[in-house]
Amino acid sequence: MTSYEPRMRSRAEGLGIALTIPSRRFTFYLRNKTVPSGRYKKDGSRKEECAMVRRGGQWWALAVLVLPVLLISVDTTVLGFALPYLSEDLAPTGAEQLWIVDVYSFVLAGLLVFMGTLGDRIGRRRLLLIGGAAFGAASVLAAFATSPMMLIVARALLGVGGATLMPSTLSLIRSIFTEDRTRRTAVAIWSAAFSGGMAVGPVVGGWLLEHFWWGSVFLINVPVMVLLLVAGPLLLPEFRDPNPGRFDPWSALLSLGTMLPVVYGVKIAATSGLTWSAGAAMVAGLALGVVFVRRQRRLEQPMLDLGLFANRKFAGSVITNLLGVFALVGLLFLLPQYLQLVLGLTPLIAALWMLPATVAGVVGALAAAWLARRVRVPVLISLGLLLGAAGFLVLTTIGADAGLAAVVVAFVLVGGGVALSETLTNDLVISAAPVNRAGAASAISETGYELGGALGTALLGSLATAVYQSGLPATTPAAAHDTLGGAVATAHALPAAEGAELLNTARESFVTALHTSAWVGAAILVYTALQAYFLLGRRRNRPQTTQPEEAAMSA
Repeated sequence: MTSYEPRMRSRAEGLGIALTIPSRRFTFYLRNKTVPSGRYKKDGSRKEECAMVRRGGQWWALAVLVLPVLLISVDTTVLGFALPYLSEDLAPTGAEQLWIVDVYSFVLAGLLVFMGTLGDRIGRRRLLLIGGAAFGAASVLAAFATSPMMLIVARALLGVGGATLMPSTLSLIRSIFTEDRTRRTAVAIWSAAFSGGMAVGPVVGGWLLEHFWWGSVFLINVPVMVLLLVAGPLLLPEFRDPNPGRFDPWSALLSLGTMLPVVYGVKIAATSGLTWSAGAAMVAGLALGVVFVRRQRRLEQPMLDLGLFANRKFAGSVITNLLGVFALVGLLFLLPQYLQLVLGLTPLIAALWMLPATVAGVVGALAAAWLARRVRVPVLISLGLLLGAAGFLVLTTIGADAGLAAVVVAFVLVGGGVALSETLTNDLVISAAPVNRAGAASAISETGYELGGALGTALLGSLATAVYQSGLPATTPAAAHDTLGGAVATAHALPAAEGAELLNTARESFVTALHTSAWVGAAILVYTALQAYFLLGRRRNRPQTTQPEEAAMSA
């Protein structure tokens, strides 16, 4: 049995609670200068933050929380390297291959809001550990999949597990790190781990595929999740909303009914254009979203506290994240094609030339905490976004025959600038929300990331495709007219002179399309920078919530 023994510390620093577990003894402390008796205010009238924090164990807890973040970012990049190998082994159709790639992020984005609010209700550490176990089990299933459908199901289950990990880690950081300076540093390390994983992923994936079969890229998840399951109960305190209210199943169903069709429609539009099915899915999701919002406004204790959006810092940071990722992912969609199909680099060499941008992302994230002590945060966020806009402008100088140096410089500016700004907006998101709503706030932020990425691919990718196709002669073969990859394949099948002419025309048209998308991306980031400066620079509004801001600790 777990027991709690309140005792006063030797110095007047608050209430210490010794938590006794068989064969273990840990001490946590309540940081609350306004309640010297150690008693919580339950009426919600007190506005000071109360949080259970383990003395001296904050950074060990952060080390545990970084594990799933690092793993998810690695997992995101290694699949692309494994795709040719698993396609040869499992022989999926074109549609099945798209689902293998997309089903993970589709399920992840659809479940984030639900999982975030669930963590506030049942406990964020508990949800993190349940999700870690599910992620590890689904990884084993994916590694030993014997058919495309089995792999699709495994990837969907990975999405379910992933939806529990991201909001749980960020909300636990909010609860553990109660001081602005240390919390900002923790968020910077959290963001840098994600960027670092993106850099490590291709290297790890390439080595594994060189020595083992394609399933090994999924099995690397298992030891990390085992470590999380062992260290988590020892190093992570539990936090949850002490007064979550009655669970409303209709709200849960409506949240899923809103997110899943919208994300599905956006992803279909990104790969196949704005088809009737994609449009119908998005309209259906938005309609259910209206019903969901109305229900939340009527409930005395809603599943999602819409009052969070009344806080300028919260709403402005979520929008800034969405637009920043929109521009960044749109760039990620186009630049690899330029490097490989226009400049003729191999996939490995192209990946290596993109590594400096990933390093810039790590540096930008870590520098954010240090710079925020010297420069106003809204100004710093705007400067990071303007740095990214400058990177997009550099891209407008590249040509079909030369431009590698410009691409590297541009990508470094965009990667470092966006990482700098979004590290700070992530901190604003979780600090603007009450402690007991940190899970929901983190989930909303992560949903913004997922939607921004999907929209960036869909809209900037569609714009680039339209400009590319408009620059080709009417006599261009259909396959070459659709994509630059199709043009390269068609050119190789033609006589040398005709093939060279087709390649030159297609590459010039693609560069024009890239220039157009770069101008649009620069404009979006300039607008986002101005919006962040004026919206985030104003005085903070308190969230419209009457929930107490304490978090309950349990074994």
